[in-house]
Amino acid sequence: MPYTDTGVTLQKLSLISGHARRDVKFQFTSLTHLLNEEYLRDCYKSLNRNKAVGIDKVSWEEYGPDTSGEENIGALVSKLKRSKYKPQKSKRVYIPKNEKERRPIGISTIETKIVEKGITRILESIYEEDFLDCSYGFRPKRNSHQALKTLNDTIMFQPVNHIVEADIKGFFDNVSHEMLLDFIRIRIKDTRLLNLIRKFLKAGYIDNGLIVPTDKGTPQGSILSPMLANIYLHYVLDEWFETTVKSHIRGYCELVRYADDFVCLVRYADEAKRIERGLQNRFNKYGLELHTEKSRNFSFGRFEKENAKHQHRRANTFEFLGFAHYCDLSRRGNFKVGRKTSRKKFTAKCKAMNTWLKSIRNIVATKEWWKILQSKLRGHYQYYGVSENYNGILRFYKETVKMLKKWMNRRSQKRKMNWTNFTEYLEHYPLPKPRIVHNFYLSRES
Repeated sequence: MPYTDTGVTLQKLSLISGHARRDVKFQFTSLTHLLNEEYLRDCYKSLNRNKAVGIDKVSWEEYGPDTSGEENIGALVSKLKRSKYKPQKSKRVYIPKNEKERRPIGISTIETKIVEKGITRILESIYEEDFLDCSYGFRPKRNSHQALKTLNDTIMFQPVNHIVEADIKGFFDNVSHEMLLDFIRIRIKDTRLLNLIRKFLKAGYIDNGLIVPTDKGTPQGSILSPMLANIYLHYVLDEWFETTVKSHIRGYCELVRYADDFVCLVRYADEAKRIERGLQNRFNKYGLELHTEKSRNFSFGRFEKENAKHQHRRANTFEFLGFAHYCDLSRRGNFKVGRKTSRKKFTAKCKAMNTWLKSIRNIVATKEWWKILQSKLRGHYQYYGVSENYNGILRFYKETVKMLKKWMNRRSQKRKMNWTNFTEYLEHYPLPKPRIVHNFYLSRES
């Protein structure tokens, strides 16, 4: 059966992966031609059609093949071939990061997303062969729960007594464009593709009606940004740690990274201090800075609780990927890593649930938003339902039930329910009960 154009392109991506895997020094000189009509149409179909629209206010449906999509994609490919394509500016919006801070997000146009998706797939076919096992963020077949399990197993089964916890200050806003492009040139010599990536980096954004140029950073919220961030940190952190740090450190050390969030697991206290200093120097060299208030090295591991008791202090804990990690004991008295939803995340999730229940209760019928509530609870268990955190998700369930009763009783002209009535109501219209979704003590998750 003959290949379609898309099949040919996917076959070429597979060949690219093979070249990258067989020769770590192989440089790719011709990649931009892969951005053909069939390939970009496939990229268009893979986009989330429910996302917010960009500055052109064109939705997924309005751009697509059922309307003028064939002409749109054909014109797009023509501009790409003539090197006339220029990404449109993203629309800057802000979402809550915590109670005090907001996170800036860029909303791209559909056409920008299509090209970003195409470039990301090309880069992925190369760099997935280069990226190291310590990296878990924004990669196919890798996720945060795998990072948490690796963290758990490494602390429990390796001689880890100290942890270096580091936070990169404003990472996505401070990535050097020129250094990033230099890193990409290690593998890619296609000047047209490099210039296209540069255009995306320099595209800028519109914030409250004002055009803001960008001379550094990768736009959060864009499809391309996570890949570019992973490439930057692969060379700045992962490779450096694997080739330089490990060869100069006495005893065991390992890195676990998810996007720009990472921890270093170390055996000896003096080596943990050396790694902390090395991280500061390394990031300064590449235009990045460690957050002094959020970066530290401290003792942690199987001897931490006993040492803390002798030193008349509390045992150290740390937060990683939304969980607070602490030293605990199993029923048999053996050391294990305990974890629970971090206080900051738990408070934020409860606040978000309370705000949603308050806003939705009178807008539509209960049977309509009840399904959404069930989905929200399942989503919470899907992420936070990990080994050792049953009490955390149970507590969230109970808080949700309390808030639910409160706001349902505040609906106008509705009869109030006491706890007996409300419990009977939940028996008729049950909510998903807490359950552990990710068991870190099984070789395979169910």
